[in-house]
Amino acid sequence: MDSLKTLIPCLCVVLLVSVFSFSEARDFVVGGKKSSWQVPSSPDQYNKWAEKTRFQIGDSIVLKYDGKTDSVLEVTEENYKTCNKSNPIKSYNDGNTRITLDKSGPFFFISGAEGHCDKGQKVEIKVISSNHGNSPAPSPADNHHLHHAPAPAPKKSGGSGLKAGFMGGLAAVGFLAFV
Repeated sequence: MDSLKTLIPCLCVVLLVSVFSFSEARDFVVGGKKSSWQVPSSPDQYNKWAEKTRFQIGDSIVLKYDGKTDSVLEVTEENYKTCNKSNPIKSYNDGNTRITLDKSGPFFFISGAEGHCDKGQKVEIKVISSNHGNSPAPSPADNHHLHHAPAPAPKKSGGSGLKAGFMGGLAAVGFLAFV
């Protein structure tokens, strides 16, 4: 019986890790093209691209450019709006920059080449929070007056029943109930 008490918490950890490992980080080439970081054909081209993409914590953006003539600067929102290159948060000039998005919220990037930011070579990346929203979830105390309908039951597809990720989550919850 004592070995069972030791085994159950270990199994819970293994199951929880496997459930959360289903979401993998992704790499996004800025603009979606090979030589992606250059003066765009329209000033808002990069932001239109970024608005169509759901960036999550752990994802990375990849910027490809000529490192001899250009660079990528991570800047504050104010410096982004004014194309101020004088005090970047981070600076990259390797020509093939991969930046991991390590927190939720906005990231601001501009070109380090003279005049390029003013011509639209800049992008704002919005990373969603881990709960898949753009802002923190309200606390239960804030929602005491709201009533929500229950979520619909998962649909079966091709007779295979529920997906493994969902079943793994249920198994983890079931094991936690016994601990």
